[in-house]
Amino acid sequence: MGDGMDRIADRYLRFAKIEAAGRSPLYEKWALHVANSFDALAFLQGLPVDKQQPNLLFAAFRRTVGAPTSTAEFDVGLAQHGDTIRALMLARSTQTNEPGRCAVLLPALASIAGKIALIEVGASAGLCLLMDKYGYDWGSRRLVPCRDDSDYPVFPCEVIGAGPLPHTYPEIVWRAGLDLSPIDVHCDEDRKWLEDLVWPEDGHRLARLQSALRICGREPPQIVRGDLLRDLASLIEKAPAQATVVVHHSAVLNYVMDQALRNEFARDMLASRCVWISNESPLVFPQFLPAATPQPSGMFLLCTNGHALAWTDPHGGALQWL
Repeated sequence: MGDGMDRIADRYLRFAKIEAAGRSPLYEKWALHVANSFDALAFLQGLPVDKQQPNLLFAAFRRTVGAPTSTAEFDVGLAQHGDTIRALMLARSTQTNEPGRCAVLLPALASIAGKIALIEVGASAGLCLLMDKYGYDWGSRRLVPCRDDSDYPVFPCEVIGAGPLPHTYPEIVWRAGLDLSPIDVHCDEDRKWLEDLVWPEDGHRLARLQSALRICGREPPQIVRGDLLRDLASLIEKAPAQATVVVHHSAVLNYVMDQALRNEFARDMLASRCVWISNESPLVFPQFLPAATPQPSGMFLLCTNGHALAWTDPHGGALQWL
């Protein structure tokens, strides 16, 4: 098929076997089909590399065509609506903004004493800046907001191993996000796109996202348009001096394709005055991988200031302490 198509096919095979298997039968089926379809691979080869990812294709396909279960219907949908799907993929990105990740981020954040100025890079709509507004169920411990109404999501998270789980919420006194294309939670099209990015079998996850979006609509955090490699330092300078500045991100640095730029970002964060919490694929910062520790398939690595703390489920459903 050629080097370009072979690379895309490998990407979709990895997605099927590592990310979709056991999570989304439909996306696993679609990804395996795309990896072996000349027409689908040719369609993807005509897009920029950063627009070829499975989540983006499948969300745009569902938005345009729906969710057919047969591969024959998938082929017909791509053939008949390819121009619309391509335009949507070029206009949008996979800003999943999964608030369920707060269930694995909050334990790291809550270990920081005192007032916190929270910054998220790759913030999308900023849902993961509102982690003190949500409820959590870690099995052995629950934490819910002290509010009169119950219109908040409760994120379940299976905890494996011994590690600190918070009794109370951290004191977040200031929060801001940085994103190349911020999502406007008051825009129907933007909200619908975030919902389309939820995998088709994840009804409970969709309901929790919708609840988080309602909270964000009432209490929207400040989101600044900018590049994490270029504009983060100026945002850090705006944080109040009396608070500990915490910079966090999850499933963001994998979109920085150049490893040298990722490493530069890591060096800058370690040299800064901030506490740095990263929750990324272990391939993003291989220098932080724990020595002689098996890597669970498909899990992220949670680190504070480059120190590995736990393996985490990409959507926040599990926390495996190291």
